[in-house]
Amino acid sequence: MSDGSRHDPYAAFRHRDYCLFAVGALLANTSHAMQEAAVGWELYERTGSAMPLALVGLVQALPVFLLALPAGHAADRFERRRIAIVMQLVMALTSLGIAFLSSSHGPINAFYLCLFIGGCARSFNFPAQAALLPQLVPLNVFANAVTWRSSGFQLASVLGPVLAGWLIAWHRAATPVYFINAGLMITFAICLVFIRKRQVVAASPEPLTLRSALAGVRFVWSTKLILAAITLDMFAVLFGGATALLPIYAKDILHVGPAGYGWLRAMPGIGALVMALFIAHRPPQRAGVTLLWGVAGFGAVTILFGLSDRFWLSLWMLYLLGSFDQISVVVRHTLVQVLTPDPMRGRVSAVNSVFITTSNELGAFESGLLAALGGAVFSVVFGGVGTIVVVGLVALTWPQLRRLGPLQGQSPM
Repeated sequence: MSDGSRHDPYAAFRHRDYCLFAVGALLANTSHAMQEAAVGWELYERTGSAMPLALVGLVQALPVFLLALPAGHAADRFERRRIAIVMQLVMALTSLGIAFLSSSHGPINAFYLCLFIGGCARSFNFPAQAALLPQLVPLNVFANAVTWRSSGFQLASVLGPVLAGWLIAWHRAATPVYFINAGLMITFAICLVFIRKRQVVAASPEPLTLRSALAGVRFVWSTKLILAAITLDMFAVLFGGATALLPIYAKDILHVGPAGYGWLRAMPGIGALVMALFIAHRPPQRAGVTLLWGVAGFGAVTILFGLSDRFWLSLWMLYLLGSFDQISVVVRHTLVQVLTPDPMRGRVSAVNSVFITTSNELGAFESGLLAALGGAVFSVVFGGVGTIVVVGLVALTWPQLRRLGPLQGQSPM
């Protein structure tokens, strides 16, 4: 094999702007994971009910449904880097608001308000960041950039909950976590400032109309590979939202306290990080079949986690859950960005954000609601079974997904 054809697992890091983006994103995602863990623990500690955990997911999901279309259009019409900078600063302010509420034992409804405002900022931040990423590296190394970007996200998913758990156990309060969150988000904004300014390629000249805003929806609907991948990921995580119930498992089922809770939150990230490193060095040659088996495995280990009352077994199942989920993350995000023409990446990324939010935040709401009605174990096991059923339906509905080969060979439609 000639040198020119060798796979370079570190190709994305040969580019300065990508390095700045990756480091800043790692810090910001660590911040978000810390806040997510701390808010869940604090609200369950104060109320002893699963319903606040469900409402946390709901108030963060609503802004995405309300703002996804204008946010996607903004990412295609204005400078994506600047949008991301402003949104990081807004999210930092909401973290400071939550810190004040935590220190003063403020009303829980005010927590929801801050989370809602933060959700509005993330609604604009996600499509801007996602559409910016392909401009930082050449197209031929974009799949590698996605893999490492996802690795950073998973590393943050490990560091964030562990740090949050330790801080809560040490200070016997979640307040310090929120102050650290604000600082990390501001640091990401500074990293974005130092990325070389780049105009969006062929920025959309269209004014904001219903037709232009819905262009991303039409593109996803007509591009069956993207539709299949994000539908599979959405319903798998929607049903398999076990992580939303980890405060209940840590406190009432496994009896491991805040430090153990931090490790439970971290284990999916550890598994995903290991899988991401493996994919970076050995990208799948049959990405579609690998994706289907990965999501089926996600459902199976969700069931086993739901039934477990042993801490070590629960940790191992969460590790595998993160490993299987990472396959879906890499395949979905690569397809969304690589198959989409640059002038539409913001709007298509906004549609993708709706699917992600549906799976994550509404998945947390669904899991919390079922747990409030039938118990945490019932909620988790039901979700795992539902995930496996979804895999079968997607495999039958979109046979082109089963035929999907290497991700590196894909190009815009």
